[in-house]
Amino acid sequence: MSSHDESRFAAEVYGARLERAAELARQAHLDALLITPGPDLVFLLGSRAQSFERLTCLVIPASGETPSVVIPKMELAALKDSAAGELGLQIVDWVDGVDPYRIVKGILNAGARTAVDDHMPALHLLPIADHLGTVPVSATPVLRQLRMTKDPSEIDALRRAGAAIDRVHARMGEFLRPGRTEAEVAADITAAIVEEGHTAAAFVIVGSGPHGADPHHEVSNRVVEAGDVVVIDIGGPVQPGYFSDSTRTYVLGEPGEEVAAQFTELERAQAAAVAAVRPGVTAESIDAAAREVLKAAGLADYFVHRTGHGIGISVHEEPYIVAGNTLVLEPGMAFSIEPGIYFPGEWGARIEDIVVVTEDGCESMNNRPHGLTRL
Repeated sequence: MSSHDESRFAAEVYGARLERAAELARQAHLDALLITPGPDLVFLLGSRAQSFERLTCLVIPASGETPSVVIPKMELAALKDSAAGELGLQIVDWVDGVDPYRIVKGILNAGARTAVDDHMPALHLLPIADHLGTVPVSATPVLRQLRMTKDPSEIDALRRAGAAIDRVHARMGEFLRPGRTEAEVAADITAAIVEEGHTAAAFVIVGSGPHGADPHHEVSNRVVEAGDVVVIDIGGPVQPGYFSDSTRTYVLGEPGEEVAAQFTELERAQAAAVAAVRPGVTAESIDAAAREVLKAAGLADYFVHRTGHGIGISVHEEPYIVAGNTLVLEPGMAFSIEPGIYFPGEWGARIEDIVVVTEDGCESMNNRPHGLTRL
């Protein structure tokens, strides 16, 4: 990591990523990649520049020529903390009244075969297509190859993120008590996420009682009651912007016999999916491993979402751990394993860890107990 700026890696990390991006673009028979502000720009340049109505665009020629950054003059400060200066990129600034799309055309020439990132708005995509005389394609096939497999520095960031969110879960007894509202509990958790090393809380789900049966419930003014099963799904970024995401399920008191038995099957399903992770197997096989346990227990109909999603500088990115995804896992791929069971109007539960594929299995970024935790 940069010795002077913990918000990004050292410049050479981004230089290597840019070179690899150009190489992959060549292999895809493209002339250039066009990247606007968003996760891909963070990944490729360490820049958190924002995108508004004025075009900011990283142009990566497939030829291997020096990339350019087309940026409004008034937004130049946004590049200050990126690796652009250290890498010697061409900075092409422009002022209101100048056509920035013509600048892009000048860098690439008309008819260039380009690909754009998922976050480029139509506001910019359509004028670029008009100036180039050809419609860009999606850069996702190229960018997914870059971002899916994490390097050692990224894995270390995910470890630190996982340890930080584990520390928050370890404190749950401070926050989650009968008589408090979900919103009050969430406010304390949000503060703890920052206290334990994140730069912010990206999301906080406190699903108590029947709200736990909604996988994407956030918080409400419902008062948590004795006997409630409570789903706590929390996460946020740590420097340089890599996310944690971990879910544990708590019970305020003693669970009923049926609840305890069903949760035990969920715990078995999550453990089976983790145990199935290794290089050479498919993403869908991990989903199947969790699903088979729940099916055998008669709970298949209560598992209503995919088993996992990739994670890195975005909370949700590839690879997705879902039926139909035949992607073969490779060392360095990072994703969640989070089966859940949901009984509408009654209760729900979910267990989630982030894992990274290793040479012979996987490493978990989260190490809190998986059982139904009694508070």
